[in-house]
Amino acid sequence: MNVLLNEIIVIRLCCISCNKSEGLNCQYQKEEMYLKPKERNAFWVMWSAAFTRTLLFNTALMSAAVILAAVLGGGFLLIARRIFSRRKALRSLSYPASLMRGKTVIVTGANCGIGKATAAELLKLQARVIMACRDRQRAEEAAQDIKNQAGANQGEVVIKHLDLASLQSVRSFCEEVIREEPRIDVLINNAGLYQCPYSRTEEGYEMQLGVNHLGHFLLTNLLLDLLKQSAPSRIVMVSSKLYKYGSINFEDLNSEQNYNKSFCYSQSKLANLLFTRELAHRLDGTGVTVNALTPGIVRTRLGRHINIPLLIKPLFLLVSWLFFKSPLEGAQTPLYLACSPEVEGVSGKCFTNCEEEQLLSKATDDNTAKRLWDLSENMVGLRR
Repeated sequence: MNVLLNEIIVIRLCCISCNKSEGLNCQYQKEEMYLKPKERNAFWVMWSAAFTRTLLFNTALMSAAVILAAVLGGGFLLIARRIFSRRKALRSLSYPASLMRGKTVIVTGANCGIGKATAAELLKLQARVIMACRDRQRAEEAAQDIKNQAGANQGEVVIKHLDLASLQSVRSFCEEVIREEPRIDVLINNAGLYQCPYSRTEEGYEMQLGVNHLGHFLLTNLLLDLLKQSAPSRIVMVSSKLYKYGSINFEDLNSEQNYNKSFCYSQSKLANLLFTRELAHRLDGTGVTVNALTPGIVRTRLGRHINIPLLIKPLFLLVSWLFFKSPLEGAQTPLYLACSPEVEGVSGKCFTNCEEEQLLSKATDDNTAKRLWDLSENMVGLRR
């Protein structure tokens, strides 16, 4: 009987493994019927265990094959992209070494990612860089790192506390800057949050809207007078191509009725573009320009709130290393807008890869931009 039992299990597993339709209707199904109830139960226990082992083995084999194919297939792409990306990353070196000497630049979120890489390049160009960061310890570590990389002829680094999730912190930061800084030549609104769990700012606004849009809206408006006094000066707004999937939900701008983290991020990035457009109209003739940019997919901590399954994470890391931009590559367009003579006097535009980008009509709607401006003024307390 044990021989018959084992034979049934082997054949049934073979049928299932080979995806044959007769797996449950072959001749061994008849032999199973001759088993006694206890033997039949034992059969099913043994069959289930064997099937589970086979399934796990096949799954592991397939996963290993996928990872191996990705590694081997990506080898050539890795080498080619690394060579190409290094050529692109050298673009910042084409600027004169003293291009930003005597100029003061504020970079929000300068302790990591694109912000840190942008601050590092500006420091090499001898700018006075104000790192506006929420976490002072991480800012100090980042400052030391970029100073070590900048070499002997470098600019100056200043760290100031700024929490964009607190409008009071924004006001305190601006008061300190106006009190201590005689001029601001460039303001780079870089800091942002991406698809975080639902939470609110200190004033009760949805976090992504509050940090990505409202915090920078207030920051920029409070520094406008100093920027005008420092003209010609520039404002740079970091947006995202994901604006395409958003809209300004005026009926529930604060996401109190429904929260979709993907939509809220896209809405905040669309708000950045509409803010840029309306601000450009208001600054016409002042000597202050404002432009936005979409950096593309960059390897930064911005996606830290995205949960990636443990088994997929190695493959994701490999793909990101192969195809995502490095922070230095991502910093090229904000650096270009901050200091390149090519965009002197250009305002109200959006750029990607240091070239002007054509936006969807939703990002160039003047009526929506004006309506959002008025509402934002009320939300941050600029309009009494």
